[in-house]
Amino acid sequence: MPRLSSPSTRLIQVALLVALGLSLAALGCTRLPAVSYVPAPPGHALIPGNKVTLLFDGPQTMGAMSAAISAARRSINLETYIFDPDELGTGFSDLLIAKQREGVQVNIIYDCVGTLGTPEAFFTRMREAGIHLCPFNPVNPFLRLGRWRINHRDHRKILVVDGTVAFTGGANISGTYAHGSLFHRKSRNHTSLGWRDTHLRIEGPAVAALQRLFVENWFSQMPDGLDASSFFPSTAEAGDKAVRVLGSEPGGDFEIYRAYVQAIDQAKRSIHLTAAYFVPDPRIVKSLEDAARRGVQVQIVLTHISDSGLMHQASQSYYQDLLRAGIQVFQMKSSILHAKTAVIDGAWSTVGSTNLDMRSFVFNKEVNVIVLGDGFGREMEDAFREDLKNSTEVLRGDWDRRPKADRVKEWAARALGRWL
Repeated sequence: MPRLSSPSTRLIQVALLVALGLSLAALGCTRLPAVSYVPAPPGHALIPGNKVTLLFDGPQTMGAMSAAISAARRSINLETYIFDPDELGTGFSDLLIAKQREGVQVNIIYDCVGTLGTPEAFFTRMREAGIHLCPFNPVNPFLRLGRWRINHRDHRKILVVDGTVAFTGGANISGTYAHGSLFHRKSRNHTSLGWRDTHLRIEGPAVAALQRLFVENWFSQMPDGLDASSFFPSTAEAGDKAVRVLGSEPGGDFEIYRAYVQAIDQAKRSIHLTAAYFVPDPRIVKSLEDAARRGVQVQIVLTHISDSGLMHQASQSYYQDLLRAGIQVFQMKSSILHAKTAVIDGAWSTVGSTNLDMRSFVFNKEVNVIVLGDGFGREMEDAFREDLKNSTEVLRGDWDRRPKADRVKEWAARALGRWL
């Protein structure tokens, strides 16, 4: 479950999505895809010639994005699930307003459930400054008559500046990113810890693919209000990284899901997953278990501190089967884990907005970037080992002795897994 601004708005979100989802399912209007068979990989082109920089946690990510925005000359396109009106979010909006007043056109897509706790006045202030705003799937059905899909959310995080530099990953615009986690900290002081997340800064031809996802999503919601004539400048090669940019959406081809399954099925040596929310479908569970049984090292870092109790309990319901298959499960301590990453065989890496759960795979618009190559893979492996330092392994014997009451809670949460 993606984070909302407060416990009360989270309860509203759970009530809305679960009730809506269950009622639509009862009417036969919501169907999960037949995902037991995974066909050949989708035809998203491999894009060479990119510079890809890993960004860790809030201060580094927000600093890099703010620097790019400050240097903008033509356009700033931002797509986000959460845009909180706290100190960090207000500072971010102030910067965007300042650039709009300098003559840089700013366009923002924000999800209406992710921003349910954000006052309309926060967006009105930006709109009055000349920023173009696109609310994604409003909660009020009368604002999308005939096209109301409350269960379909825009969970993407994309920032494209001048069509030449782009950012994507797991970080929202929120005060939870005002501080870093224990990642790469020499001191283990636990005060003022932020969420643990991973983001990417991209330069080169792949920027156009992220820009295209933004434009297509805008026009799926609004027929006007966006002049994209200058969004796609000629972009020279900026580095040596070959990437694929995958955007998934409800009713689509499930590109990100298929990419994950294919990479797991082809793993020869190692599968290292960092998952904020882990409620996968049976196909992914089977792929992971099969990999472990054929001798692949499968390690998964999950969260010990969660912003969603139900999601955490649903995730824990998978531990027993994973441990019995020989998969190592670790729980991150001290910080809330929000990163969504994978590195397989040290050469296939992905960072994005997609959680390893059915909501991300079926009901959300998501974006992931796949980076191929040993060099970037080593950076991802280094980050994974750093996360292991801040995590505790779940041991099979200890887990098998957990209280029966916990098992019941996990079973009940898992039954709601597709809607969380």
